[in-house]
Amino acid sequence: MPHDELLDLARSVATQAAELVAQRRIGGVAVADRKTSSVDVVTHADRESEQLIRTLLADARPEDGFLGEESGAERGTSGLTWVVDPIDGTVNYLYGIPHYAISIAVVEGEPEPSSWKALAGAVVNLGAGETYTGTLGGGSHLNGQPLHVADEVDLSEALIATGFAYLQELRVEQGRVIADLLPQVRDIRRMGTASLDLCMVASGRVNAYFERSLNPWDHAAGALIAREAGATVKGRGTEAEGKDFILAAEPAVAQKLEAVLKQLNA
Repeated sequence: MPHDELLDLARSVATQAAELVAQRRIGGVAVADRKTSSVDVVTHADRESEQLIRTLLADARPEDGFLGEESGAERGTSGLTWVVDPIDGTVNYLYGIPHYAISIAVVEGEPEPSSWKALAGAVVNLGAGETYTGTLGGGSHLNGQPLHVADEVDLSEALIATGFAYLQELRVEQGRVIADLLPQVRDIRRMGTASLDLCMVASGRVNAYFERSLNPWDHAAGALIAREAGATVKGRGTEAEGKDFILAAEPAVAQKLEAVLKQLNA
C-alpha cells in the first residue's frame, strides 16, 4: 500500500478520534484508572478513543498489527503495525488545556523503535485546529503546508522543549538537569504532549526537544514528522530513540544540546 494511502487512513482515523474526545470533553472528564503513579491517569475518553481507532483501522486493514497505549499489542500478518496514542497529553485533557493530540503512526517491522521503519503518521490537535502529517521520504506538513525545522542557532538562543516522567525519583533527577540547563539556553518549555513537542520541532516553533521515559506510542508519529522536516531524532550516542532517551532538533543544534546533556548526566 503506498505511503500516501496509509497517511490518508491515519489522518482520517485520527481526526475522527479527535472529534470524539473533544465532544467528550464538553461533558466533563472522569478519571478511569491510574497507571505508573497517582498522577499518571487514564480517562474513560482515552479508552473510548482507542477502541474507536482500533475498530476503524481493523475494518480498513484487518491484516495489520496494532500497538495502543490502553489496549496493548496485537500481531498482524502484513508486516505493518499501527502505533496509537488515543490521547497524548491526558493531564492537559483532564484539566481542559487545549494542548492534547491523537497520534497515529504505521510502522514496518517489529513495534519497537530501535527496529521499526515508520512509514506514515498523523498528529491531530483539534483544539488548535492543527493536523501534522508525515510520510517516509515525502516530507512533513501542517494543515497541508510543508514544514522545516528552524535554522541553526547557538544553544544560548535555543528554545528547548522537554517533559517529565511520572515516577518521583526520576522527576527529581530531571529537575536537577533543568536547573543546570536553563542558564545555558534561551528558555525551557514544558507543555505536556510529547507528540506535539516533536511536531513543534518540525515546524520550527521550538529549536529542540528532549525527554526520558517515553513509550513507543508517544513518539512514533511525531518522530517521523520531525525527521521529515529535517530534524535529527535519536537516542543516546548511536542508539535509536526509545524509552531511555529521545532528542530531536536541527542537526547542529542536536549535536550541541546532546553534548551539554551528556555533561549534565541527563
